[in-house]
Amino acid sequence: MAAPLADKIRPKTLDDVVGQKHILGEGKPLRRIIESGKISNMIFYGPSGVGKTTVARIIADNCNMSLYKLNGTNSSLSDIKDVVADIGTFGSENGILLYLDEIQYLNKKQQQSLLEYIENGDITLIASTTENPYFAVYNAVISRSTVFEFKPVPADELIPAVQRAFSILSQENNCVIEAGDDVLRQIVYNCGGDVRKAINTVELAAVCGDISSGKITVTKESLDILAQRSNMRYDRDGDQHYDILSAFHKSVRGSDENAALHYAARLIAAGDIISLCRRLLCIASEDVGLAYPQAVSITKACVDSALQLGLPEAKLPIAQATILLATAPKSNSACMAIDAALEDLRNCDALDFPRHLQNKHFDGKGAAVVGQNYKYPHNYPDHYVVQQYLPDALAGHVYYEFGDNKQEQSALAYRKKLLENKKNNPD
Repeated sequence: MAAPLADKIRPKTLDDVVGQKHILGEGKPLRRIIESGKISNMIFYGPSGVGKTTVARIIADNCNMSLYKLNGTNSSLSDIKDVVADIGTFGSENGILLYLDEIQYLNKKQQQSLLEYIENGDITLIASTTENPYFAVYNAVISRSTVFEFKPVPADELIPAVQRAFSILSQENNCVIEAGDDVLRQIVYNCGGDVRKAINTVELAAVCGDISSGKITVTKESLDILAQRSNMRYDRDGDQHYDILSAFHKSVRGSDENAALHYAARLIAAGDIISLCRRLLCIASEDVGLAYPQAVSITKACVDSALQLGLPEAKLPIAQATILLATAPKSNSACMAIDAALEDLRNCDALDFPRHLQNKHFDGKGAAVVGQNYKYPHNYPDHYVVQQYLPDALAGHVYYEFGDNKQEQSALAYRKKLLENKKNNPD
């Protein structure tokens, strides 16, 4: 069975690696570590197809250590024990380098089994993960390792790799493969920064190209069928899911409707309108709040419409709610107020209610205060009367600060008017 093209053209040196200039460029940290030959425990974190495994293999090839490879998706505790058993043997006299791919799939006990050996230097660990290691990897392993983040490869840096892939295919098939600049650009932009995906697309494009006079021509039309939604880098349960939602939320909060629509479109393209609708409802209260109270009702109506319509029509009410919230005045006063109240609740014991707020009308013998003595606001001018509502221990605490928007300033002016009237016309 022929090896995939992506494996055939896998870089053998750091200079051949595509992207990751922030850690592998001249003088950058990871490159200097590799060139020094003093390899320490490392965790490579980043999306698929951006060079984590390639760099780990280059490290293994450039050192004299015995290389062991495990994959977290199918490795067991016995596999780890087999590696540990070789410590001190003739074959491992220069040390053991363990490349552990997808470490996030190992459970805590499996990861712990390595601790003693990576700490004393018997095993040097290079682990890779597509998930945030600070959530997916056991803290004790993290503390003994250096984390390097691998990023999606920029499109302009991918073009040479795609050209090289077409060149190798031409040599293997002993024929000319034509791919214009527009085709190259479409491939690199559709792969979402994933080198492996770009190379796989090249391989498929060559098979699906138009054959004429011993020449293969790759067209944009055939790429449209191959790529489709391949530029979506999205994992409903992974970092990408939360990164897109975070970017969407922060764009709306920052009143950038265009950026918000971009991230909304990515979620719609991924078919995840549930998460998008939940985030819209949250934003309406958290970030717009009392600056435009009607936003909650309008957003709820848009969300209900989106869920009833389903895709593709759901995009319309979602876009309406997104633009409304992004362009609306902002206030987080309600969010800050409830957070402050909850913080007091965490710091206080269970507090009793003021007597006049309790739902009881019988006072025991010897009670200091007899009778409920509740003042019914509607019996007073302006339907307002001053009395204590907070528990005694919290009397006078202020949680809510009126925002500086028109809506809340109007409410503040009304409150001041009530207090002024009460001052001039006491009970």
